[in-house]
Amino acid sequence: MSVEYSVISIGALSKNRLWGESAPVRTSHATTTAVFDEGKIILVDPSLPVQALGPVFNERTGKQLGDVTDVFCTTLRPVHRRSVMALPEAHWWACQDEIESYRTKLAALLDSASRLDPQETANIEADLKLLENFRPSPESFTRQVTVYPMIGATPGSAGLLLTPPTMSIVIAGDAVLTAEHVSRGQVWEGCDDREKALASLQDVLELVDMIVPGHDNVCISPGRYV
Repeated sequence: MSVEYSVISIGALSKNRLWGESAPVRTSHATTTAVFDEGKIILVDPSLPVQALGPVFNERTGKQLGDVTDVFCTTLRPVHRRSVMALPEAHWWACQDEIESYRTKLAALLDSASRLDPQETANIEADLKLLENFRPSPESFTRQVTVYPMIGATPGSAGLLLTPPTMSIVIAGDAVLTAEHVSRGQVWEGCDDREKALASLQDVLELVDMIVPGHDNVCISPGRYV
């Protein structure tokens, strides 16, 4: 059988600079996608509120969260893992560089927060504990599902490359924010390394036929049809 995927929930940006927004005007959430191949159900970027994820997942797939075998986070930014606690039976994965860089970031924040705000300290400690449940992702989950590094948005950001017989699809996370960012060749203004992010975006546009952006619906890659 060929690999299949389903967008569970279309994401949105809290503020979109391309629309002239300079401050948050809506709740941010990442696009959540389910991938089906070789008996695995991989949920990418579980971002809906915990109470909403299960019902919406069932609406889109006919399955229950308990059927999910693996969770893959394209980045460990909180919005991309908002409801990961709703999937305690699944294996949680992220790229090793992302895990290590995020752990370093949290440790640095903890050093500052311990002198400032007890509640912030507790929140950071909870994030560090949650991080212990993530494993470094393999190079591939199946023959048709490969982890595809797209550094720049964050130090270890990565997507999933799906390669069914007739096309290639990448679930991109913050490496590709929205369809409009694709058409304009632009990257997230908050990315860790803009030059690397632009290189990753160009690489994606040249490689794949379809893109699942981090905060938008599926779009065609224009780089494959010029």
